[in-house]
Amino acid sequence: MKGYITIDKEICKECHLCIQACKQGLISPSGEYNSRGYRPVCFQDEAGKCTGCALCATTCPDIAIEVYRD
Repeated sequence: MKGYITIDKEICKECHLCIQACKQGLISPSGEYNSRGYRPVCFQDEAGKCTGCALCATTCPDIAIEVYRD
């Protein structure tokens, strides 16, 4: 199964729990700041490794991640 995620950069508070939760290593810190002064995470999956397991979304305390599965 393939999947992908979207991250609401305005909600993300830079806790990085999703980075640790992603078994594929597809989430990384961003260099940009949001309007609240946090540097949100970003999702990069050019190789299509995301399975849509939702571990990242489950660990996000701010509910900033949505998971989609194909």
